[in-house]
Amino acid sequence: MNRRKSREIAMKLLFEISINTNDVSETIENYKENNENFDDVDFAYVENILDGVAKNNEFLNKTIEGNLTNWKLSRISKVNMSILKIAVYEICFQEDIPSKVSANEAVNLAKKYSDDKSPSFINGVIGNIIKLK
Repeated sequence: MNRRKSREIAMKLLFEISINTNDVSETIENYKENNENFDDVDFAYVENILDGVAKNNEFLNKTIEGNLTNWKLSRISKVNMSILKIAVYEICFQEDIPSKVSANEAVNLAKKYSDDKSPSFINGVIGNIIKLK
């Protein structure tokens, strides 16, 4: 299974949930119906991440907000929030994933899906969270 590809799909689906407010199961099923080639995708991991983010959303928002410098949570784009929530969830709740891996993957997602300043912004927020952990 490709964890990087699974994490990328989780980010896309979390972004979709933030817009459509569908539940996790429905969003995953819709994705499976409308896409192909899942050979190396770990949907158990994707579902675990999405469920974990949903169950711990308030904690994740407070943690992210508490580590922002001169920013408000409401100013962060939905793409960046999706990336941050996955990384912070992994750092705080997934003991089998090293924090540096979560941070690196988040920065890579930001490079691929967000604007030029987002990777350093995301790296800074996650770096602050890792220091406090």
